[in-house]
Amino acid sequence: MIYLELFFEFFKIGLFTFGGGFAMIPLVKDLVVTKGWLGVEEFTNLIGVCESTPGPIAINMATYVGSIQAGFFGSVCATIGVVLPSVIIIILIAAILKNLTTNIYFRSFIKGVKPIISALILSTGLILLAKCFGYENIHTISFKIVPIIVFAIIALVYFLSTKVLKKKVSSIQLIILSAILGIGISLIME
Repeated sequence: MIYLELFFEFFKIGLFTFGGGFAMIPLVKDLVVTKGWLGVEEFTNLIGVCESTPGPIAINMATYVGSIQAGFFGSVCATIGVVLPSVIIIILIAAILKNLTTNIYFRSFIKGVKPIISALILSTGLILLAKCFGYENIHTISFKIVPIIVFAIIALVYFLSTKVLKKKVSSIQLIILSAILGIGISLIME
């Protein structure tokens, strides 16, 4: 029955989340922590791994969680669960798209959903940043020096590249540089 549970839990997340994978992160966190499938620290690490691997973050998270809970078939069930609502909705929208773009209720719905999507993505980013730097809760803050140094260097590289040199830096380059810096600084600091 774990297969059905994985499918339906991720189906609900896929069905009721607008704004892409980053908007799904708080819902996936609530699910996996509440069910005891992952701890908070494990989930934070999962986000980093899923963001660094190819593919949409929500699908990567569903696949990983399904895999650790029920192996290969668990990953298939969770992945199909999170993807299926989007596939169904896209097919329905494509069938009636011409009518939707001029429909005042649909346009109003989109205007109402945009702020919450932005808030979910922003809050997720701020929480991840705080946890990366050592924030656990209001009473427990232990600054982690390696992530702070890596963040500062990456921010400086990004700023100098885009604002001073007027050159675009790809996310892939920043991820690779972050990994190299994290490994290098950790080895030096030990």
